[in-house]
Amino acid sequence: MNFQNKTIGLASDHTGFEIKKYIKSHLENRGMKYIDFGTYVTDSCDYPDFAHKLCQAIETNEVEHGIALCGTGNGMAITCNRYEHVRAGLAWSEEIAKLISAHNKANILIIPARYVNTGDIFKMVDAFLDTPFDGGRHLVRINKIGNDVC
Repeated sequence: MNFQNKTIGLASDHTGFEIKKYIKSHLENRGMKYIDFGTYVTDSCDYPDFAHKLCQAIETNEVEHGIALCGTGNGMAITCNRYEHVRAGLAWSEEIAKLISAHNKANILIIPARYVNTGDIFKMVDAFLDTPFDGGRHLVRINKIGNDVC
């Protein structure tokens, strides 16, 4: 996928805040733009507040893709997947991040901040952003989900 002229949405709760800073610098190094939908501090906060902001930006086409982080990733994934135009995939490795793009056409990468090695974060982000959707049999399966992302 070519994201050079696209803006990536970012969201995290307090557990993902520090990793989100690394992701922002990585996106900047790649020459990519982003919008940070919060949180902006390490104080305890509620992940749905920031997941909703990111997903609303996808629903209104402010951003096409996003990256979200919380402790296990599950809270963000559950919240994000409630939106009609969102398909959020939870990934904890480079291979999973690649597959959620290639097979699931995910438009949000969810990262479990407490359970990933910081050395793998950039690999996961790059795999998610750089892997095109395979289509074919995967499109048939995605269409059975019932939303209209495809």
